[in-house]
Amino acid sequence: FKNEKIRIGLVVDEYGDVQGLVTLDDLLQEIVGELITDDTTVTKQSDGSYLVDATITVRELNRVMQWTLPTEGPKTLNGLIIEFMETIPEPGTSIKLHGHRLEIISQDNNTVKLVKFLPKK
Repeated sequence: FKNEKIRIGLVVDEYGDVQGLVTLDDLLQEIVGELITDDTTVTKQSDGSYLVDATITVRELNRVMQWTLPTEGPKTLNGLIIEFMETIPEPGTSIKLHGHRLEIISQDNNTVKLVKFLPKK
C-alpha cells in the first residue's frame, strides 16, 4: 500500500484466484482495532431500547453492546441490514437481525441512517 500509494487491494489465494478486496483501513483495524470510537453512535433510551447510528461498524457495535454479530461480511450496521433484507428498508420496518429485534427509524439516499434496537422480552 505504501509503495504504490493506494488504499485498496485485491486478495489473491495461492492459485492466483481473486478472493476479495481489502482496504488499508481494513488492515489497520485488524492490527490495532477500531481507529475511531464514538460512543455517541449508540444511545440508550429510557424504555431500554438503543438508538444506533447505522454507520457504526459491526465490530464497534459488538464491542459496545457485547454482541457477536458476524464481522466477515458487511463492515457497517447499514450494510448488514441491507444484506440481510436484500433491499433498502423503509422507516418503520421491523426485523429480527441475528437474534436482535430492531426497527428502522430513518433512511436516506439508499442507506439506513438510524436504527432502534428493542429490548429483549
